[in-house]
Amino acid sequence: QVQLVESGGGSVQAGGSLRLSCAASGITFTDGCKGWFRQTGGKQREWVGWVSSGRTTNYADFVKGRFTISQVNAGNTLYLQMDNLKPEDTAMYYCAALPGASFCSSYYWPKFWGQGTQVTVST
Repeated sequence: QVQLVESGGGSVQAGGSLRLSCAASGITFTDGCKGWFRQTGGKQREWVGWVSSGRTTNYADFVKGRFTISQVNAGNTLYLQMDNLKPEDTAMYYCAALPGASFCSSYYWPKFWGQGTQVTVST
């Protein structure tokens, strides 16, 4: 059974930082596309970024230069380092996976999801 479990969310002031973690089980997490999506109530879940099996990363424009995705193969853990957070970054953040893909498009939809971790940025 595939399970993705996020942690590290919380409440920070604008300009602060958080590091989210995603622990994967039941999946070869080094394969395919791994990344993060986020969703605010009443809005569409939107893509934040991917890391491919070749460790190539790509990001949505609204987080580029502020967020960094990294992967540690041992332990099947994915990270989202969020720096210089803005109030508009407030959302539920979801870890996601799409096994089998080699190229990770911004329009790809994940096959597996975590339950989410809340990030709240205040001013």
